[in-house]
Amino acid sequence: MDALYPRLLVRDFPAAVDFYRPALAELYGVQPVKVIPEAQYANWDLDGQTGLVLFGRAMIASTIGTAALPADVESQDASMLVLKVDAVDPATAVLEKLGATVLTSPQDRPQWGPNLRTAHLRAPDGTLLELQSY
Repeated sequence: MDALYPRLLVRDFPAAVDFYRPALAELYGVQPVKVIPEAQYANWDLDGQTGLVLFGRAMIASTIGTAALPADVESQDASMLVLKVDAVDPATAVLEKLGATVLTSPQDRPQWGPNLRTAHLRAPDGTLLELQSY
C-alpha cells in the first residue's frame, strides 16, 4: 500500500515529465510506471512503492473549483521536494544539465545534521528541490 508520497501539481505537465523522466532515471535508475498526457498524470515507483507523482495543476484546480483563481503569485516557497542521493555534487550537475537552476551550490551543513551535504535547485516546472546526502 502506498501510504505517503509526493504529488507535484505542475503548471507545464509535458515540461515536467521531460525533466523528471531523465532526472529520476539518472539519479535512481527508474522509469515512469505510467505517463498519461490526456489526464496530465505520471508516476514513478521506488522499491515497489510510489515515489513521485506529477499531476497537472489546471486539472486539480478544475476538480476542486479553484480554476478561476490566479495560477501564479509571487511568494516564498510553500513546499520542497527532497531527493536523497549518494553524492550531491554530481547529482547537482545532472539536474542542472537537465534544465534545473542552481539556487545554492553543494555545501556541507553540519548545523542541520552530521555529515549532511545539500544543494538547492529550481526544477523547470518551478518546484524547489533539495538534494541531500548524509
